[in-house]
Amino acid sequence: MGRQDIINFINKKYSVNPEYLWRRYPDFCVFRRGDNKKWFAIIMKIPREKFQLSGDGAIDVINVKTDNVEFFLGVPGIFPAYHMNKNNWVSVLLNGTVPAGNVKKLIEMSYVLVG
Repeated sequence: MGRQDIINFINKKYSVNPEYLWRRYPDFCVFRRGDNKKWFAIIMKIPREKFQLSGDGAIDVINVKTDNVEFFLGVPGIFPAYHMNKNNWVSVLLNGTVPAGNVKKLIEMSYVLVG
């Protein structure tokens, strides 16, 4: 599931569009709930080395909130959250390692948790 697939999914399910908040990071976008304006997801392009992945360049990830970080850290393609609270958030690779259905479930969980 790629970046645009996620943007489309979130827009269709929650009627939420991405917000691009930082000029310095034009590939970073956040998604907020409409009712309380809290973030439930952020998509970022992060250097592969930050996740100790081989290869050059950056990789798209989505950060989502979860109530069971320890469980998800045992899943391939899911890491401690980049640049977020690692007790409540995880980073999910958007390179196909995590099946699309699982990414959608994590987004849905995050949406509920920040509500």
